[in-house]
Amino acid sequence: MTYKLDPLKYNYDALEEVIDEETMKIHHDKHHQAYVDKLNKAVEGTEWAEKSVEELLKNLDSIPDDIRTAVRNNGGGHYNHNLFWETMTPGGSKEPVGNLKKAIEEQYGSFDAFKEEFEEKGAGQFGSGWVNLVEKDGKIEIVGNPNQDSPISDGYNVIIGNDVWEHAYYLRYQNKRPDYLKAWWKVVNWDVAEERYNG
Repeated sequence: MTYKLDPLKYNYDALEEVIDEETMKIHHDKHHQAYVDKLNKAVEGTEWAEKSVEELLKNLDSIPDDIRTAVRNNGGGHYNHNLFWETMTPGGSKEPVGNLKKAIEEQYGSFDAFKEEFEEKGAGQFGSGWVNLVEKDGKIEIVGNPNQDSPISDGYNVIIGNDVWEHAYYLRYQNKRPDYLKAWWKVVNWDVAEERYNG
């Protein structure tokens, strides 16, 4: 298996309200492509080259020491970004739907309270990383992950994830990560989030 970068399902400028076209091009075509290339190089000629990226990340302890860090970083980068692109859509719905909506309201009291905690976790993520809404054993929670670490390595299912590496937002927001996090809700694809939660 050779890992590939899938094209976006929308135009580079489709999320312009929140993320500018140039950032989307650089982020998808340069940053994400680099993770894919480095992952392929790391597993080339090994038994792990035939595994899905999810299998790699769920079994990091079994991967040989000499390639484990490269797989963790670049496999995580590939997986996290695939979810990130799918988590966004032009003109996304304003709030969650169905079972996920109920779960968020039960866990956090309200959607606004959930958003506030998600934004705080993302803004407080030291250095580069991600903020994710995850599920395990029917329970949802918000977690921060450094670098390209993925929650699936810890047994979680990712429902939504926002990239808080500077390359995701710096051209428009500079050092105002909280502003980016607050604006991001405008493009979240809650239908996809619901599918992942129910999946």
